[in-house]
Amino acid sequence: MTSSFGQLFRLTTFGESHGVAVGVVVDGCPPNLAVDRDEIQLELDRRRPGQSRLVTQRNEADQVQILSGLFEGRTTGTPIAMVVDNGDQNSGAYDHLKDLYRPSHADYTYQAKYGVRDHRGGGRASARETIGRVAAGAIARKLLASAANVDVLAWVSQVADIGCTAGGEIADIDFAAEITRQQVEAGPTRCPEPAAAAAMTERIEQARRDGDSLGGVVTVAARNVPVGLGEPVFDKLDADLARAMMSIPATKGFEIGSGFAGTRMSGLAHNDPFVPGDRSDQPLTTSNHSGGVQGGISNGAIIVCRVAFKPTATISSEQKTVTREGEPTVLAAKGRHDPCVLPRAVPIVEAMMNLVLADHWLRQRATAALTSELD
Repeated sequence: MTSSFGQLFRLTTFGESHGVAVGVVVDGCPPNLAVDRDEIQLELDRRRPGQSRLVTQRNEADQVQILSGLFEGRTTGTPIAMVVDNGDQNSGAYDHLKDLYRPSHADYTYQAKYGVRDHRGGGRASARETIGRVAAGAIARKLLASAANVDVLAWVSQVADIGCTAGGEIADIDFAAEITRQQVEAGPTRCPEPAAAAAMTERIEQARRDGDSLGGVVTVAARNVPVGLGEPVFDKLDADLARAMMSIPATKGFEIGSGFAGTRMSGLAHNDPFVPGDRSDQPLTTSNHSGGVQGGISNGAIIVCRVAFKPTATISSEQKTVTREGEPTVLAAKGRHDPCVLPRAVPIVEAMMNLVLADHWLRQRATAALTSELD
């Protein structure tokens, strides 16, 4: 089982939902980067359970401990280890799941692959694993901001069939450039449009009352990304972003730029015309259907992606399933679960975008240094 991600900026996550703790080891972060624990904690607070009535009420403070890799507020260049204790576990709420498979979870596939599984909250398959990603992503965010002024911002653009203007099917430079973090964080849905956010809130609360759940879309934009990140063949920037986003629990789809909507356009309508920019060696585009990536390499435009999340698989309504012995049974799940994962997915999506960009920024810096030496 591989639990590592990245090449130069590399992280390895560890822990299970109802184990002693979860955490991450970050390797490859350059030395002398100023990192404040509060910056990491801020991102974990955005991801943690119990932050509003729209999410699971598991009561976890998710306070991060930094075990290594920092000295006097700066990275040392050695591995950065971070850990978060599991406190409010309530593992007994999952005892009834020990010998049966929850519909649309990893229970059966884990059992079939490994011959053993942790039934308490999903074990390693739980979204609690993403704590390590978010903590590492906070460091990647600081690296990108300090080195290249890169800014990554995500928001909930759709819940069920309720969408907002910001994050439609066609990538648009204007909305991605103008949305602010204050707008996103103004309400528990993390939708930047008040009217759409109110409708989403009502629909999510109704799903909870009905013992059901909802899916939706998170849109993410990366601004001020340098030209040249990514590789032209197998390690294309958009391919690595797709891999990163699809590794998040509950994801079922990924688009960049125009995505699938682009298939309904002609080439003339879809192409992004170049116009002169402020720098003679860096033109601009009048549209952004490419989503900031052309030929697998960033072109300097805003990178815009959409990530689709399925409805939360754990619901309190009765569902048909089978036991480990293949006997039919009925499951009405207990425990504390998100009726919609979208609000808590926003910082996770941002983290994965930051991690991919930080890795490719370091790789491009190495390529540039080698090219300079050869010249």
